[in-house]
Amino acid sequence: MSEAGEAGRAAAAKGAGARAGGDQVYRVVVLASGNGSNLQALIDKVHGRPAAAGAPLVEIALVLSDQPGARALERAKQAGIPTAVCASASADTREALEATILETVRQAAPDLVVLAGYMRIVPSEFVRALPWRIINLHPALLPAFPGTTSIADALTHGVKVTGVTVHFVDEGLDTGPIIAQEAVRIEEGDTVETLEERIHTVEHRLLPRIVQLLAAGKVKPPLPGTRVVQVDWSE
Repeated sequence: MSEAGEAGRAAAAKGAGARAGGDQVYRVVVLASGNGSNLQALIDKVHGRPAAAGAPLVEIALVLSDQPGARALERAKQAGIPTAVCASASADTREALEATILETVRQAAPDLVVLAGYMRIVPSEFVRALPWRIINLHPALLPAFPGTTSIADALTHGVKVTGVTVHFVDEGLDTGPIIAQEAVRIEEGDTVETLEERIHTVEHRLLPRIVQLLAAGKVKPPLPGTRVVQVDWSE
C-alpha cells in the first residue's frame, strides 16, 4: 500500500478531526445523480447530529451531481446544504470533467465521500486522492450482481435472497472491501419495482448507520494485504 493509502486508512479508522473553533465535525460529501432518496435518509437521520454520544457532529458539507436536474440537488437546497453541478457539457473532455469533480470535492474538505445513486464510474485518480474515504451503496449482496442492473439481475437469475451492500470504493467496479450487508428476501411474484421498494427501505436504514459508525471511528479499513473490514456495532 502507498503512503497515501496507509495514511488514509489511519484517518478513516480514527474518525473526524478538530475543526475551526475546536468543534469535532465529521464532514461528508454526497455524490448523487438522481432522485436522492438515500441522501434524504442521511439528511433526516445524521445531518447536523452527533454520530453517537461523545462522537463528532456529522455534517453534509456538499452535495455534488453530474445531472443538473437531479432531485437530489433540490433536496440538498431545501436542507440548506451547499450544492455543485459538474455535468459533461461543462467540460471539453472526460479527464477535464473528472479533474473538476475531484477539485470540487477536495475544496469541501471531506472526511467521507458517499456515492449514493451516483452513476458515473469513479476514476482511479479520485480513489487514490481519497484513500479509504469513499463508500458506495449497492443494491445487491456483493460480489453477486455488480453493475447498474443488479435488482433485475437477481430476479432473472432466480435467487431467493438479495440485499444491500455498503463497501469502500477501490479502483474496480463494485469490488471494494465490504463494510456491511443486509439481506432482502425475494418474494413470489416480485417485480423490479416491488423488490426495489423493499431494498430502498433497507438502504435508508443501513447507510445512515454506517456513516454514524465511520464518524465515530468504529470502522477500521482492512490491514494491508487483507479485505476484512472491522466494524464495532456496539452502541
